[in-house]
Amino acid sequence: MIKENYNVVGIMSGTSLDGVDFAHVKFTIFDGRWTFEIGESETIPYSKNWVSTLKKAVDFSESELQKLNADYTKLLGGTISDFIQKNNLKNLDAVCSHGHTILHQPQNGLTLQIGNLPEIAEITKQKVVCDFRVADVALGGQGAPLVPIGDRILFSDYEYCLNLGGFSNVSFEANGKRIAFDISAVNTVLNFYANRLGFDYDDKGKISRSGNINKELLDQLTALDFYKKSFPKSLGFEYVKEILLPMIESFDIAVADKMRTFSEHIAFQIAEALPIKNGKLLLTGGGAYNDFLIEKIQLHLPEMQIIIPDAKILEFKEALIFALLGVLKLRNEINALSSVTGAKYDHSSGVIFG
Repeated sequence: MIKENYNVVGIMSGTSLDGVDFAHVKFTIFDGRWTFEIGESETIPYSKNWVSTLKKAVDFSESELQKLNADYTKLLGGTISDFIQKNNLKNLDAVCSHGHTILHQPQNGLTLQIGNLPEIAEITKQKVVCDFRVADVALGGQGAPLVPIGDRILFSDYEYCLNLGGFSNVSFEANGKRIAFDISAVNTVLNFYANRLGFDYDDKGKISRSGNINKELLDQLTALDFYKKSFPKSLGFEYVKEILLPMIESFDIAVADKMRTFSEHIAFQIAEALPIKNGKLLLTGGGAYNDFLIEKIQLHLPEMQIIIPDAKILEFKEALIFALLGVLKLRNEINALSSVTGAKYDHSSGVIFG
């Protein structure tokens, strides 16, 4: 399917569980250079029941996971069809969907993104490109992060591309290779504690700002083994559930103090992770709305020019890039970089249904 123009929908559901991101994207490739235009885009929230189910799914049995996968595929397929119909989208080349990560244990050769069953193509009546991570893990890779090739192709004007979602991750060029890795948990932890106070999230970081740093907790977080590992490395919700939350919960301090301490931890680890502390940094993801967290990052990186883009790129960059990964798969071109994931070689990941 080699051509110059592509009309696709990119879909991403992240670990922060705020909903499913949809972006209608038109790509053009001319003289080896890709350009894009994001059209209709929105985040369709999960019901409270679905949020609760997806949070618990990490502990499901194999049979429960199979049922969940089938149920979620129906939900996602119907949501995709609704988005296409509502926006009167015609002549789509493909729907490019990440699915939703339930299990991510690349060290055990395991990663599971639900919503990638073949039935998705039947439900949507579209060509679907999906399940991008499994092939990479089978090749010995982390299966994550996959966004960096999109950073290289679409956002090469920036020294760093930093995403603040359920986790923070960064990508950049070093010695002619794209390097990328997860840095730390972000909204998976901050939202957990905001929920405890009755809020969906910490609006502009106001709760965190009101708290105090607990130095002992901060020191314990800093000493975690994950930060000593070299890349490639990635994080999943299992890490939050099994390591981070038990550590934070062992401290009998106010929720605001836990959030303030963890915000400081996020900012410090981001600064530590960047080999060169100046240049232009493109910051995207829901965490970009956390003013307090951005202030802390800037404080730790005083010479860095932090650039927050327009709302469509800010909120839908991952959906945009999974749209690109799907197009690259249609073209049978590399969309997963071994320098990023640790796989045996660069490859064209994903499966095509329909």
